[in-house]
Amino acid sequence: MTSTGDRPTARIAILASGTGTTAAAIMDAAGRTIAAEVAVVISNNSGSGALAHARERGVPTRHLSGLTHPDPAVLDAAMLTTLVESGAQLVVLAGYMKKLGPRTLAAFPGLVVNTHPALLPAYGGQGMYGDRVHAAVLADGVRQTGASVHVVTPEYDEGPVLAQATVPVEPDDDVASLRARVQAAEKTLLLDWLATHFA
Repeated sequence: MTSTGDRPTARIAILASGTGTTAAAIMDAAGRTIAAEVAVVISNNSGSGALAHARERGVPTRHLSGLTHPDPAVLDAAMLTTLVESGAQLVVLAGYMKKLGPRTLAAFPGLVVNTHPALLPAYGGQGMYGDRVHAAVLADGVRQTGASVHVVTPEYDEGPVLAQATVPVEPDDDVASLRARVQAAEKTLLLDWLATHFA
């Protein structure tokens, strides 16, 4: 663990499944606007952009999935071991498309956070992610949506909301245009929340 003066540096673990743009943004902000370092990036997808971004930045990586650990209980144990060994004090889900196991969640109570592309509790719950959320927002004809940072609990999108940002829904929006604005707000919201959390 590195330190700044006499204070140990806080450590973040990132879990991501896809392109890893949010994971990359966190890694680039770590030590600059976020007073923490990224200890490890974990992905369930061995070919994910998130792992590639981490390797480019010299951040340790792990691939943990149903391929590496077919038994869910063993996968949960491996995830917990990896997080504990990394020294992580906060776990950030950055586009992570799998549910965390009960042992991992129990070991990090209130310390696993995720973002959601809507103003929770609206448009949350199982099956509500990505373009499904934006399509539902447009179908309902609401005038605003947004992004949320929330605590991860055993049930999808039901943990306490930590921060939110609103995004207007424009009359000519389609899923792609709405997605672009919400994703930008979501990333900014998460980075701002992390900066405040570790201040």
